[in-house]
Order: sequence, then C-alpha cells, then structure tokens
Amino acid sequence: MTEMFIAALASLMAGFVDAIVGGGGLILVPALFGTFPQAAPATLFGTNKGAAIWGTAWATLQYAKRVQLRWSALAPAALAALAGSFAGAWTVTLIRADGLRKALPLVLLAVLIYTLARKDLGREHAPRHEGRREAGLASAIGLVIGFYDGFFGPGTGSFFVFLFVRLLGYDFLHASASAKLLNTATNAAALVLFAAKGHVWWHLAAVMAVANIAGSLLGTRLALARGAGFVRGVFVLVVSALILKTGWDAFVR
Repeated sequence: MTEMFIAALASLMAGFVDAIVGGGGLILVPALFGTFPQAAPATLFGTNKGAAIWGTAWATLQYAKRVQLRWSALAPAALAALAGSFAGAWTVTLIRADGLRKALPLVLLAVLIYTLARKDLGREHAPRHEGRREAGLASAIGLVIGFYDGFFGPGTGSFFVFLFVRLLGYDFLHASASAKLLNTATNAAALVLFAAKGHVWWHLAAVMAVANIAGSLLGTRLALARGAGFVRGVFVLVVSALILKTGWDAFVR
C-alpha cells in the first residue's frame, strides 16, 4: 500500500511537470525504480507508459480547448511520431544505445545554451510555414523524435517543444500543447509494445493514471494562465535537470 501511494504521488508530480513542458519521466521513472528495486526494468517502463499516456492525452484535450492547434500539420505529425516510435523500439532490440547515451547531455546543453542566448525565442507565436510545408516539417520532427523516443527516450517532450519553437515558429505555449499530441502517440506505441510482452502492471498503472491526470490538469491550467514566458522558464529548468541526470548516467555511474 505504501509503495502504491509513493508511485501515485510521483505520478501526480510527473503529470504536473509533463503537462507544462514535458520531462515527467525525470520524476516518475526514478521513483518507480526506487520503490520497486526488484522489478524488471521493462515492467517499470511499461507501467510508467501505462500511466503517462493518460496524462499527456488529457493535457492534449485541455490545451485543444484553449489553444488553437494547427491540426492540419499535427495530425500527420502524430502518425509519423507513432511510426517512428515503433521503428525506434524495434531498432533498440538490434543495437545498443551507448553512444547516444554519452551524446545526449551534450545535445541538451546545446539546446539550453541556444535557448538562453535567444532571449525572445518562443515568446511570440508566429508560425513560419503553411500547408504542406508545415505538415512536412512537423511530420519530420514527429518521425525523428518519435524514433528517438522508441530507441532511447529521455527528453523527448523537451525536444518536441524546442523543435516546434525553432523550426516552426511556435511560442512555447503552443509548442508545448502540440508536443503533448505527439508525445501521446509515442507513448501509445511504446505501451502497445510493452503490453504485448506482458510488461505492464495494470493495477498499479490504473492508480497512477488517475494521479497523472490530476497532475496534468493542474499543470495545464497553470501553463494556460501564465503563458509562453512561464512555459519557457519551466523548459529551461527541465532541460537543466535533464542535462544533470543524463550526464550523471553517461559519465559518472
């Protein structure tokens, strides 16, 4: 019972952070590994996805009610993200991700430096493209980052947000809202794969899902109330935490 309470609390906090800018896995995955140290890693990852998908889906719905999402670009991008995630998960069964593990903190550091250097980045919503070009670029982002999520994973939401801001001209609020849709697609792909292998504790995932949705509701409302500048600030904090976590995992542990 204590373990379930800890997992639910971590899922609540993860849903809150994830709804604002992504990165909820920084909270929930370590909490699951610490609470259930004897469990198979695949089972904990699968259970995490079983909860997180509901928070990201709920956040997508909430953002869609208040933020004008560009569905003509995002719908094909979500399908591309789904396909990319499946391909990445299949690829990781064939090759190891050790090189990517060491490169990730450096890539995230470059993202952080660029964001901090460009003070106005993502503060105004001014989409740069229309029609097929926007859909093509969004789909390319979905495919590449979806593949990364299936293959490795940490920082997926942050990469989606950054690329929507940098390449498509979205502000951080619209980028975060758009990222939730694509992240729901990649989570769905991963969940199907984990479930097919029996790597989901559904009883725990159900409790965590309710907590994740509650956290997502709070995070979404805060992001909508505070706007793009607030989301940008949280983005900087989450990416900084990701740099520390992935750098520790790659070079210290």
